[in-house]
Amino acid sequence: MLLNKPIITLVLAGGMLFPQQVTRNGSVDFKPYKQKIPHTDLEFGLTPIPAGEFVMGSPEGETDRREDEGPQRKVAVDAFWMGTHEITWDIFELFLNKNYEASVSGQALPPEVDGLTRPTTPYLDMTFGMGKDDKPAIGMTQYGAIQFCKWLYTKTGVFYRLPTEAEWEYAARAGADAPYFFGDDPEKLDEYAWYGANSGETTHKIGQKKANPWGLYDIYGNVMEWTNDAYLPNYPVTAKVDNNPVQTTEELYPRSIRGGSYVSEADELRSSQRFQSTPEWKQIDPQIPKSRWWFPEAPFLGIRVVRPLEQPSEEDIMAYYDQAPIDDY
Repeated sequence: MLLNKPIITLVLAGGMLFPQQVTRNGSVDFKPYKQKIPHTDLEFGLTPIPAGEFVMGSPEGETDRREDEGPQRKVAVDAFWMGTHEITWDIFELFLNKNYEASVSGQALPPEVDGLTRPTTPYLDMTFGMGKDDKPAIGMTQYGAIQFCKWLYTKTGVFYRLPTEAEWEYAARAGADAPYFFGDDPEKLDEYAWYGANSGETTHKIGQKKANPWGLYDIYGNVMEWTNDAYLPNYPVTAKVDNNPVQTTEELYPRSIRGGSYVSEADELRSSQRFQSTPEWKQIDPQIPKSRWWFPEAPFLGIRVVRPLEQPSEEDIMAYYDQAPIDDY
């Protein structure tokens, strides 16, 4: 119908105008799309995740359940897009190195991009010898992951962020209440995930396994994925539906991580399985304070971004991106 045919409008973000596809009734066109990195030939895919409710966590009788996966609670999440794949090195390196970004860009970097704070150069090979070609970027801190999202926003005008724990588990389950989105048989993991049993102890190119029913590749395994939340050893008890829960903290550790990795056992890839960041991942960092950007002993940790259906105000966006880093001693 003509009323729903997508049109292109301009939105103001970060002092610049960006094109955005909307329908003629003013709503954002909620379908899969590719986010192009302006003035390059790079892009990444996103898939729409519908709003809904689910039971977060695992029942007490689930095989291999950990205590921190409960108590179960009913959670509601708003609609959002999620990256179909983990962010790869080819895109992440544009953020890491301004000179490299300028060299591959089709035009000079605008002042807003040129002035961004970027990571310090790591003193180790952050690929850990596993290579970069179509492989997920690894080893960044949560702060570094959020600043990457800020770089994306400055480049595209679209608000990208890390998923909350609730969003991540909801998207990974894709409507299933079994331990895995495909059921309860871990023997099927080989079809969907790179993990300890089949990875050869290395990362793999994205998208080589089957996607989950909502179009997410490598949501289990390959690399663990940052969430936006602080880690709590148990979920809060609530009698009502918990709407879009977010767990904040003023402490650097621990923060919540999901998905399992190429060195994980099968039970660690269950949808409800949780992981937490630890200062031990910076033990060999000689700096004082230690790097706010890198975990030199976390070659299994990466990023998958989300975009909320309703973009927040510029004030709220910058409040998210500009949270002050916490010194790590």
